[in-house]
Amino acid sequence: MGGEPHRLARWLSGATGIRSTRPGARPRTTPVPAHAQHGEPEGLGAAPVDPEARLPAGMAVVRVVRGRHASGREAFGFSARCEGVAPLPYTTGPTQLRPAAVGLGNARAGEAPSEILRAIRRWSGNQRGLADWINRARAEHGTDLHVLIWDDTGYELPWETLWLPADPDRGLAGGLLGALVVMSRWTTLHEVHRDLPHVPGDCEGRVLGYYHRGMHHDIAAFRPYSHQPHLKMSGFLDALDRQTAERTGLVYMACHGTYDERISALSLAEVTWAELDERAMAVLGRDQALVCLNACHSARFVENDGGGEEALRGFAELFLRKGAAGIIVTAGEVGDLAARALVSRLVQEVMARPQQPVSQALRAFRARAVDDFGPLSDIPRARHDDGEVDREGQKRVLRLLYSFMFQYYGHPHTTLLLTHRPTDEAERGAP
Repeated sequence: MGGEPHRLARWLSGATGIRSTRPGARPRTTPVPAHAQHGEPEGLGAAPVDPEARLPAGMAVVRVVRGRHASGREAFGFSARCEGVAPLPYTTGPTQLRPAAVGLGNARAGEAPSEILRAIRRWSGNQRGLADWINRARAEHGTDLHVLIWDDTGYELPWETLWLPADPDRGLAGGLLGALVVMSRWTTLHEVHRDLPHVPGDCEGRVLGYYHRGMHHDIAAFRPYSHQPHLKMSGFLDALDRQTAERTGLVYMACHGTYDERISALSLAEVTWAELDERAMAVLGRDQALVCLNACHSARFVENDGGGEEALRGFAELFLRKGAAGIIVTAGEVGDLAARALVSRLVQEVMARPQQPVSQALRAFRARAVDDFGPLSDIPRARHDDGEVDREGQKRVLRLLYSFMFQYYGHPHTTLLLTHRPTDEAERGAP
């Protein structure tokens, strides 16, 4: 009985990349100031958020920082601002300790998926002040609301799955934030001195792609478009460094990803984070393309203590720092079918409405996943009455969690328009 949960992964669908080793590092923290519950997060390395001066109407910015509880345990806190809504002062407290059990990176670590979803629901209840504030912003701005989560904790907080309560008086349905509201994420980019993304990207042009062994099937999603696919990493990296007359709208990588507490253990297709960081990536600097990493663990960060710096490092900050207008990354290990469904649905959604922001396409993708799951109040039990694991129920929960693992970093209004390839090439089915 004690070992049964560890067999869940064998019963469920395969993953695009499964080489994770130990849990992530515990980033260093700074004591939460005694007055922090009543004001801004002074002493935590966080600046007051002023989205009214920087971002469009309807934009809500939630600033999340890490700290220590009075007991000495790791904690976090947040503040929020939005035009037309009273700001939420910095808030922390005993229910905002670091929640190691709710990160979506746990979804294939042996825990029953239903237990992870229940843990997320309990954790969301502890963030009721923020959830109520978001509901006030929803009531003020309706479908025009965009929520940007600027999270520098490294705690893998599952904001896309934050449970929003229903508010019948305002006509608001309850559910998961990432399915109800258009949202994006942001992280501090130290070297380039960028805070919030001020200008949306108009990503337009060809697809520049890399496809690792066993993942060539992703090429099919881009068959109608001008596409330069690479099956060897060296050729892909050279192309990413080389500017051509043709602009690049999307840089796409389908590969295995690895994760550990050491930055040297972060890799995409056996290429380490540091090796990628050495590349100029001139295509991103010139074209500000959208990047999509269909790779397990690509959304995860580590604290680079070993490199002598107090900074979170990961693939999202790397590609944004190199010039990407936005990036889609993955919070953990994602099954092949879910990843393939995201790619095909995302391309269809975006290309059907080129003026629709990528963040809206992701919201629609998550909303469909919730519809497929059914009522969120009906989470399957881990076991049937006879003590046997509810395999079908756990698969259903895992599919839902997979859909919320895809995170978008960047300006919420960034759009993508891929260049169509000549008709004769498309009809020949060239890769």
